Amino acid sequence: MEILSAEQIRAWDEYTIQHEPIASIDLMERAAASCLAWLEKQGYLDRSFSIYCGKGNNGGDGLALARMLSLLDCPVTVHILEFGNIGTEDFQGNLARLHQTPVEVRFVQGPEHFHPVPQDDILIDALLGSGLNRPLEGVTAQLVEHLNASGNEIIAIDIPSGLFVSRSAKGNTVIRASHTLSFQVYKPAFLMPENEVWVGEVHILDIGLHPGFLSQIAGEAEILDPDIIGAIFRPRQAFAHKGNFGHALLVAGSYGKMGAAVLAARACLRTGSGLLTCAIPGCGYAILQTALPEAMLVMDPDEKIHTAVPDGLDKYSVIGVGPGLGQDQRTVAFLRSLLQQSRKPVVVDADALNILASHPHLLSLLPPYSILTPHPKEFERLFGPSPDDYVRVEKAREQARKLGCIIVLKGHYSLIAMPGGKSYFNSTGNPGMAKGGSGDVLTGILTALLGQSYSPGEAALLGVYLHGLAGDLAADTHSQESMLPSDLTDHLGKAFQIIQKR
Repeated sequence: MEILSAEQIRAWDEYTIQHEPIASIDLMERAAASCLAWLEKQGYLDRSFSIYCGKGNNGGDGLALARMLSLLDCPVTVHILEFGNIGTEDFQGNLARLHQTPVEVRFVQGPEHFHPVPQDDILIDALLGSGLNRPLEGVTAQLVEHLNASGNEIIAIDIPSGLFVSRSAKGNTVIRASHTLSFQVYKPAFLMPENEVWVGEVHILDIGLHPGFLSQIAGEAEILDPDIIGAIFRPRQAFAHKGNFGHALLVAGSYGKMGAAVLAARACLRTGSGLLTCAIPGCGYAILQTALPEAMLVMDPDEKIHTAVPDGLDKYSVIGVGPGLGQDQRTVAFLRSLLQQSRKPVVVDADALNILASHPHLLSLLPPYSILTPHPKEFERLFGPSPDDYVRVEKAREQARKLGCIIVLKGHYSLIAMPGGKSYFNSTGNPGMAKGGSGDVLTGILTALLGQSYSPGEAALLGVYLHGLAGDLAADTHSQESMLPSDLTDHLGKAFQIIQKR
């Protein structure tokens, strides 16, 4: 699913109006009807509603919804921000239609017209849509603060009023919605952690915009969905053997951190690696042989840390490095040598990222199309602080292009930034995965897939999606609070089955 800017969505509306064809007010009718259907499905139609409208097309959506609710005998009151302007043509058309119903319309010209909010009313925010280009001020900002202070449940149409679509609204006055009902595709604002408090739960409603428009544009970002993943995933062939699925080298663990190596190694094997060799310090020998008899081991001369690159790197299909690695100066030298000798893309995580952050000249040694998997703090250490999430996402895209690598910026909607400029936001996963060790599991998954002849881009997309899907299944079984990173690995089999069935 594409992620579009406000300008692109407006252009899609116009394209639909011209090519379906359909009148713009009838397209507004579709939008309102889709909101009504959602309210009915969620069981809201036994409630009363206060709908707050501006005089643009977002307000027109609110007026159309008010009329539809009234026709179902739902108690509705409409509040219209009044600044003396006449409003858009479609707003005026819907206002005329609304006047044919018993709905009470109140005009708000200043704080003295702010009515007390009935305690049980559902508040519908249709004040300002996605065309907003400056922070709210004056009466509009005061009204939004009044609604937020009410404590009532707020449902925003299109986007919470006061929120920008494609840039940060930090410090601005914004509607605090419990649910946001938006249309057709995700907007960038819905994917940024800083906006979680404003957007609540996002619901994308299909209003039948003309599909031909998408072939006319080149979007920079998409949401990872089952269709994309289904096109990537390749089921095993009947006559396949272990040699068809790669020989992975996983470089992980140090004294006190061998658990990270176990987590990554188990995930690597559960994701289908044909062979797995773990390069570990001596202290991990008994641990790995006991915890994971399916893995082969190559031992570092040092008991506690990594100091020596294993012989014969060329025999491995892929190298994953970082979980539990440690940051000893001898390990820094080890990582430098490993990258210098690697001729294939490498999966880089955890302490390997921290070493790169402390020694940025090593970034130039990364083989092309390597996959880096930082969480936000690791990303900041690597590439510097960002004032907001939008800047961080753009910086990830820039660094992916600059380094010729894939950057997976981990989070609720993990960003996968490709070196060619395209990026994806993942649609699977949940807050229960926010535990130490979840990233080690992702490293094992990505390493396995990259070793199975998936391209680096395919491996990154499929791996991040699988990781999140396994997390969702684990949360269903154990709850978000109780699930463990090892539970992700235990649910990979079910995740694969779901992908195959789709």
